[in-house]
Amino acid sequence: MTIIITGTSSGIGFALAEYFGKKGHKVYGLSRKHTESEYFKSISTDVTDNTAVQNAIAEVLKVESRIDVLINNAGNAHGLDPLSAGKTDDWDSMIDGNVKGLLYVSKMIIPIMKTKNLGHIVNISSVAARQTYANGVVYCATKKAVDVISEGMRLELTEFGIKVTNIQPGAVETDFSLVRFKGDSEKASTVYAGYEALKAEDIADAIAYCVNAPKHVTVSDMTIYPSAQAEPRTIYRK
Repeated sequence: MTIIITGTSSGIGFALAEYFGKKGHKVYGLSRKHTESEYFKSISTDVTDNTAVQNAIAEVLKVESRIDVLINNAGNAHGLDPLSAGKTDDWDSMIDGNVKGLLYVSKMIIPIMKTKNLGHIVNISSVAARQTYANGVVYCATKKAVDVISEGMRLELTEFGIKVTNIQPGAVETDFSLVRFKGDSEKASTVYAGYEALKAEDIADAIAYCVNAPKHVTVSDMTIYPSAQAEPRTIYRK
């Protein structure tokens, strides 16, 4: 398979690229930071820049005639402020990365899949789409948008043999919280204290199951919590 994954410089995206690369698939990773790996080709791309996305996909299509799988993983969370004190730069970053970036990349890939009448698009949402929480309203809204986009894609693409899967991870120990708290590692570490959070590899395993399911099987939506998490706002810590 030929696979494009966004946000592969770290976390879930990197784990996905390594997983599929080790299985012998052709993997192209799109992320702002170039990542050295023997298992996938890294292309420096800011998915919030539509022109950059077009150039990156054009680079892939110079050597590939088809794209079998697209995994829209790139995204971010910035700040934990109420709306009244929110920073508009943070809002722009989340809306641009979590929503517009996904749309820019998908718009380039969908026509390629439609001409082949095959393909699989996996969108990474969040349990934040299931339950809005105070001080994270904009982030939750962007992830709810991913859910809606996934549903819309499924409505538009099923007749073309293209599968669409929406993944909602719970607490995953990556650099997610480090970004949200502006590099404050002490504050970020408290998010994962007192329980065993999911690992990036856990999400990669789940997505691999979805991608490798039989042709007649589509996993439309999957929610994944660590065992200690009951719902988006409730984690039982020791």
